[in-house]
Amino acid sequence: MGRQAMVAGNWKMNGLPQNNSELLKALAQKDFAQLSCALVVCPPTVFLSQVGNELPAEFKLGAQNVSAQAQGAHTGEVSADMLKSVGCEYGLVGHSERRQMHHESNSDVAEKTLALLQQGITPIVCVGETLSEREADATMTVVLQQLKAVARVLSTEQLAKIIVAYEPVWAIGTGMTATPEQAQQVHASIRGWLREQIGEQSDNITILYGGSVKGSNAAELFAQEDIDGGLIGGASLNADEFFQICQAAG
Repeated sequence: MGRQAMVAGNWKMNGLPQNNSELLKALAQKDFAQLSCALVVCPPTVFLSQVGNELPAEFKLGAQNVSAQAQGAHTGEVSADMLKSVGCEYGLVGHSERRQMHHESNSDVAEKTLALLQQGITPIVCVGETLSEREADATMTVVLQQLKAVARVLSTEQLAKIIVAYEPVWAIGTGMTATPEQAQQVHASIRGWLREQIGEQSDNITILYGGSVKGSNAAELFAQEDIDGGLIGGASLNADEFFQICQAAG
């Protein structure tokens, strides 16, 4: 497989300078150098500079959000070139919390994806269905609607550069996790759809799973053929747990 395994930690709205330093020091004491997977940490925007300066060498810096706008009268927003200026190499877009709490539409997510790519930042595009959508057998309809909106604004070359994170909304922060078989089924369908868009390059696209991933279930999830690692929420705030998850990704 040409694609690289990855584990990305999404700190969400957690952290203060002292706590951040303690977590990063604890991570620095782990032997991440033995692992071949890519490692990313996405702290809150106000801590990007601090975390970027203190991150262990094996890690890359990611953002949790970005504005679709380049600059101007957008109070409270942060542009892709600003993220680039503080060292971000990755950026989350379309996380279900942004879609639900901040009413981001599929087209909003697509524009943000494009904004990141135009600055050379790799977007981690989050997709996923709610419990009611899964129970209505609408999982792939919803997920593909989310991906099609992104594909509409990207060239095939740009589409080949994204990372996809499948996060069933019903499994985020709930303790419920999709079974490895459920997750693999969706991942395989996503890769099949990508193959229709960009051909064999789809085999190189990293597709992450997110949704209550822990040290105890990571190995079984990551063993699936089309699951290339994880987007980790709460467990990324615990150095021991996060390292265990990263070890499962290899």
